[in-house]
Amino acid sequence: MTTANRRTRETDISLALELQGSGRSRIATGIGFFDHMLTALAAHGGLDMELSVQGDLHVDGHHTVEDVGIVLGKALGEEAAKLGPLARYGWAMIPMDEALALCSLDVCNRPFLVFEAGFANPAVGQFDTCLVEEFFRALAMNAGITLHLSLLHGQNDHHRIEALFKAFAHALKQAKQPAEGTLSTKGVL
Repeated sequence: MTTANRRTRETDISLALELQGSGRSRIATGIGFFDHMLTALAAHGGLDMELSVQGDLHVDGHHTVEDVGIVLGKALGEEAAKLGPLARYGWAMIPMDEALALCSLDVCNRPFLVFEAGFANPAVGQFDTCLVEEFFRALAMNAGITLHLSLLHGQNDHHRIEALFKAFAHALKQAKQPAEGTLSTKGVL
C-alpha cells in the first residue's frame, strides 16, 4: 500500500493505493461524476483506493482533477516499482453502450500521452469534459506511463468518458501482472 499527500493553496489530497487490490474504493473529490469515474477505475482495474480531496471548487474543478491525476500517478509509479518485473504492456477496447474506447499503455518510465477524444458538451454534471485529458496527462506524466487513449465512437458524453476510464483500468490490470524478468532488451526500464 502506498500513501500519498499533496497540499497546495488550491487542493488538499490524501490517497491510499494498493495496486494489487480487489477493486474496493472510497472516493470523495467533491465532484460527483469524477468520483464515479475513479470508482469505476478502481473496480475495473483491481485497485484498492481511498481518496479524500478538498479543492477550490468555487473556482472550478481543474485544480482538483489535475492534482488527483498527479497524486494518483505518483502512487501508481511507486506501487509498480515495489512489485518488481511486470507484464508492462496492456490494452483494452471497452464498449459503454454506444460508445467505444481503446487504451494501450506501457508502464516503462517514459511518460507520454496520446489523447484522441472529443466531447459534445462542456460538462457532465459538475465535471468539465475538457478535464478528462488533463487528468490522464497528469497521471501518465507522474506514473511514467506511455498512454494512448482513443474514443472510436459514441454519442453520450457520460458513456464516452466512462468507456475511456474503464479502458484505461482494464489495460492497467493487464500491465500490472507479474512477469519473469524485466521485459526490455536493455535489461532495465
